[in-house]
Amino acid sequence: MKQDSNQIGPLLQNFFVEYLCNQKRVSPQTIASYRDTFRLLLEFIRDKHKIEPAAVSIKDLDVEVILSFLDHLEQSRHNSIRSRNLRLAAIRSFFRLVALRDPANVSQAARVLAIPVKRTDRQLVKALSRAEMEAILAAPDLSQWSGRRDHALLLTLYNSGARVSEITALEQLQFCFGAQSLLRLHGKGRKERAVPLWTKTARALQAWFRELSDHQTSLAFVSARGRKLTRNGIDYIMCCATPLRHICYSPA
Repeated sequence: MKQDSNQIGPLLQNFFVEYLCNQKRVSPQTIASYRDTFRLLLEFIRDKHKIEPAAVSIKDLDVEVILSFLDHLEQSRHNSIRSRNLRLAAIRSFFRLVALRDPANVSQAARVLAIPVKRTDRQLVKALSRAEMEAILAAPDLSQWSGRRDHALLLTLYNSGARVSEITALEQLQFCFGAQSLLRLHGKGRKERAVPLWTKTARALQAWFRELSDHQTSLAFVSARGRKLTRNGIDYIMCCATPLRHICYSPA
């Protein structure tokens, strides 16, 4: 692949620092998603085309490379079409900046921006019955520290409908206990909302926070090592430590 002296490093820095953070003020979740996209893309170019990330130029990111990368996500990493489209959205956002800041590459940017999203079927979201939810909430072993954490976490998810990213970043100060207990969530797109808490949720959380005081953390839910929970950690709690394992890991 022919290299060009116009390396993407300065443009990527401008994209993240100036464009996304200062001009658009996108959420931290969007920043993290876009960061992961370009980390995967640069790793793909290094492994497939033997070009180190520091040497990648705009010319190296032609339509054929981008399409090959998107196919790699689906076929090798087994990402869903929705994930593929999210990665493409990040790449297209970057090339909008390229079209503005690098006139010499406007035609290439236009070709990348013309890559269509891939259509996918939207399945009906299936809701659990109340009896199934009660079974899940009763599953954690309350004689164990992790069980009490899992019970409070699952109850908070059920009560609030919070996203996983909101739960992992949740801090104790976001809860307000009183005659009307509330949870203040900072969601996608910098949107804030206040969710009333049921009495049983508030009681479980207050008991959990008293126990959590020994860890000297501001987070609402932490790992056994006192660290922030990850998406994989939440996935384990949902699909391994509760009856949901029969749903999540049932044979296709």
